Amino acid sequence: MAVQIVIDSASDFDRREAEEKGLTFLPLTVQWAGQTYRDQVDLPPREFYEKLIECSDLPTTGQLTPYDFTEAFRRLTENGDEVVAITLSSKLSGTFQSGMIAAGDFPGKAFVVDSLNATFGEHILVRYAIRLRDEGKGAEEIARELDQAKKRIRLIALVDTLEYLKRGGRISAVTAAAGGLLSIKPVISVVDGEVKVIGKARGSKKANNLLTELIMQSGGVNFDMPYALGFSGLDDSMLQKYAADSAELWQEGTEHLPVCAIGAVIGTHVGPGAVGAAFFSKE
Repeated sequence: MAVQIVIDSASDFDRREAEEKGLTFLPLTVQWAGQTYRDQVDLPPREFYEKLIECSDLPTTGQLTPYDFTEAFRRLTENGDEVVAITLSSKLSGTFQSGMIAAGDFPGKAFVVDSLNATFGEHILVRYAIRLRDEGKGAEEIARELDQAKKRIRLIALVDTLEYLKRGGRISAVTAAAGGLLSIKPVISVVDGEVKVIGKARGSKKANNLLTELIMQSGGVNFDMPYALGFSGLDDSMLQKYAADSAELWQEGTEHLPVCAIGAVIGTHVGPGAVGAAFFSKE
């Protein structure tokens, strides 16, 4: 009996790597100009940002349904395997609730974990689940450990504008207006499953410095656990500049910085030009 791991595309796991790691990848959807796209399947990140920059209308995003999870759980448990599903924050999407509804038909076999996070914050929780699976732990034990470990995840990101978060209903118009004044670069975090503005700086250089400072203040990076940098947009040039500017954060702990490209579902809400880091704090 093996443990199967189910993830949603909001974790911004590369689909091919997910398959190599033995993960079951369920894509959320993006509706745009009368068409429906499967995140990371029909609409890779670069193609999404090309369209986003060209179009005046924002896409809308769609959650996974109970049927999506039920079909996956049925297929994965039919030979006696157990399942752990890790989802986008329940405060940002109904995907977790859909998973819980489906898991009710598979008592003792399917366990659903609310990451209370998104994109590279959710991503590193998936990587921890892979580690626990490879250590031979059972599905229920993995779910229990993930629920404890997720409390130590810190996601901190610099966004170019709050306009996308406002238009997507993730922050208030008042908050967005305050962040848009005088070339202010907002720094956001996912706190208790919700997006919060935790700092502001005028200009990109000061914003990069603030991002580094806030990461250091949040408990420090535990390099014994998964960590990742992330970016949105057509390329990772801004992220590479940030990584170089903040080298003191990483150089003593690691020689390799895993990078996530933010896909269409989360990219709809943050827009291009975001950079950030996710890690488990030491505390």
